[in-house]
Amino acid sequence: MRAAGQLRRLPRPRTLRGRLIAGLVVLLAVSCAAVGVAAVVELEHFLTGRVDQQLQDVGTRFPASLENGSAPRDDHDGDEHGDTRHQAAGTFGARLVDGVVTHAAVVPTGTAVAVEGVDLTARDEQELAAVPVDGRPHTVSLSALDEYRVTAASGLDGDVLITGLPMEPVESAVHRLELVAGVVFGVALALTGVAGVLWVRWSLRPLSRVAATAERVSELPLASGEVALPSRAPDYDPRSEVGRVAAAFNRMLGHVEDALTKRHASEERLRSFAADASHELRTPVASVRGHAELALLHPGPVPPEVTRALERIAAESSRMGEMVDEMLLLARLDAGRPLERRPVDLTRLVLDAVTDARAAGPGHRWTLDLPEEPVTVPGDAHRLHQVLANLLANARLHTPVGTEVEVALAVEGGEAVLTVHDDGPGVPSDVQPGVFERFTRAEHRRRTDSTGGGAGLGLAIVAAVVEAHGGSVALDSRPGSTTFTVRLGTG
Repeated sequence: MRAAGQLRRLPRPRTLRGRLIAGLVVLLAVSCAAVGVAAVVELEHFLTGRVDQQLQDVGTRFPASLENGSAPRDDHDGDEHGDTRHQAAGTFGARLVDGVVTHAAVVPTGTAVAVEGVDLTARDEQELAAVPVDGRPHTVSLSALDEYRVTAASGLDGDVLITGLPMEPVESAVHRLELVAGVVFGVALALTGVAGVLWVRWSLRPLSRVAATAERVSELPLASGEVALPSRAPDYDPRSEVGRVAAAFNRMLGHVEDALTKRHASEERLRSFAADASHELRTPVASVRGHAELALLHPGPVPPEVTRALERIAAESSRMGEMVDEMLLLARLDAGRPLERRPVDLTRLVLDAVTDARAAGPGHRWTLDLPEEPVTVPGDAHRLHQVLANLLANARLHTPVGTEVEVALAVEGGEAVLTVHDDGPGVPSDVQPGVFERFTRAEHRRRTDSTGGGAGLGLAIVAAVVEAHGGSVALDSRPGSTTFTVRLGTG
């Protein structure tokens, strides 16, 4: 289990280039290992066959000669005599009677004696006694002589004669082949790895260019309006995989560019319409409001119903005028018109905005948490005051009387952080994702009174103005806790 876990934790190449190179090296390593194993097995089989043939050629002459004029089995002092003619050095001979080894010797190498006695252990004798008397070669491992290939045959007087040849030459040749194969295959793997890296890198160079083009496209501000897409990916052979990917990618870029162009044109027409309509509506709305107020100032008797109607006309025309101003402001911000960039005392703006909010909503509990030193940010004082006024109006209009609204200002990491927190019912979860979008209204869920709400542009103006100042605004809301956080750079 531990080994399996370690294998699962082995680092795996993440890139296509790394996977191709790793796969190439692994396949070559498997092929080399298969060739090496096959060569070693075949060589060992061939050499073992040669040894078996030699065993058949020498027969039982050497073990049969051990009993003629030899010393007893317990006196192997090197003076034994045996027929070593045509016997290779290292040839082993043993004679067994009733499963007991009576004689055991080996043909020495470069000595004056004819044979050399062998001291066998009890285990060696048991292994020799277990050799089948079938004249076929078998492999035994003797503690005194290592591994031998032996044959057992019946003697003329009922004994068992065992002849053996050492496997050391076979093992030595096999080990040399393993060493040579390991070195050669290792060098081949190293050279193949280096060559594979160069080859795969060259082969994937077109794909790298396509990826570089995609990265440049991904870094473009596609949501900001008109965007000029970079040059297309180079064209390659359409019959190749990379060529098909490049062609499909270029077609996709063409579709994206057409869609962006059409969207930008549509947005420009919409902005132009909103700006023109807002600008043109300001005059008639102001005229309606002025006439309604003038009618209310008439000294003569006016029926109550007419007075009420005139008051509603004046109130709604005033509300419509504010809406037109807000739409005109959003249109100007969308058009990217620059705002003033002057030092603004944000602390003073917070104090003034809370004072106005306390006067407009005396039923709420307003608290302040300001730093000891004034907080100054670069920006447009009028628009930043509008941000504060909209956030405080949102807290006042969408929470019941008695709600506590806390306004806090602090400096964190080179940013001015303004928070407006209330303990009201909170913003519904399904409304939160689009709360800063235009014409988003949730007052029918947050409000507890019957007064009318706005047009749903207040928070949209907050987001647009803050974004125009290079800042950010966020909402964190749940029942009993709603917090708007505005961050503005102080530099």
